[in-house]
Amino acid sequence: MSATITAPKIEQLQAALNPLRQQLADHPLYSSIKEMEHLKVFTQNHVYAVWDFMSLLKALQIRLTSVSLPWQPVGDAETRFLINEIVTGEESDVDEQGKRCSHFELYLEAMAQLGADTRPVLDFSAGLTAENYREYIAESPLHEAVKAFLTYTFDIAFHAPVHIIASVFTFGREDIIPDMFIGLVRSLATSYPEKLAILKYYLERHIEVDGGEHSDLGMQMVSRLCGNDAAKWQEATDAAIRSLEMRVRLWDGIKAQL
Repeated sequence: MSATITAPKIEQLQAALNPLRQQLADHPLYSSIKEMEHLKVFTQNHVYAVWDFMSLLKALQIRLTSVSLPWQPVGDAETRFLINEIVTGEESDVDEQGKRCSHFELYLEAMAQLGADTRPVLDFSAGLTAENYREYIAESPLHEAVKAFLTYTFDIAFHAPVHIIASVFTFGREDIIPDMFIGLVRSLATSYPEKLAILKYYLERHIEVDGGEHSDLGMQMVSRLCGNDAAKWQEATDAAIRSLEMRVRLWDGIKAQL
């Protein structure tokens, strides 16, 4: 597939997202985080977005590669390469000491160092299934904004066509973290290095990997999956817009808890 054919389509999709991306960049949540307790509240809600991001990733790997026996080649080899590259980076990256871990596990380490409670997300993630997820989320004690965010994610992961999953994964998640938030954590880390060193590393690693290499790989994947199909490009755009709207709602919900 020619990059000259799909590049304008990617640019059009990104342009449609710009207003919501700016709304997220300017969200008052960031300026409301002023102390360590606020960061705890933030991570105890945001961790669900870190976790369900991995489920979107695995949904793509299941759809785009062979994960059953006996092995058979599935789909396009270039697309298989793209998703497997992202899986390797997200599922087995390195922590600040060079030890292999997923980004979710790294985030849990950051929460533990911060003194945030990791037990709720671990308990929650152990009980959700494809069969029960809507009722399970609805009946949980999570904030309504977190429930809405998770429900949308798993509706996509379990039921959407693969080009829509790829778009939500690539464009609907936080591939850019506002400088304001990074600066805040870095500033607090100078005063509380024993509590924020891992979170600071996570955010910087997130920018390096997710906002750079993985973002590029994801855009290539969306381009290959949508091709020259105008209907698929529109569906991919609509789903990414909805995902960013759910992110704004999540940020609103977290801010209300501070």
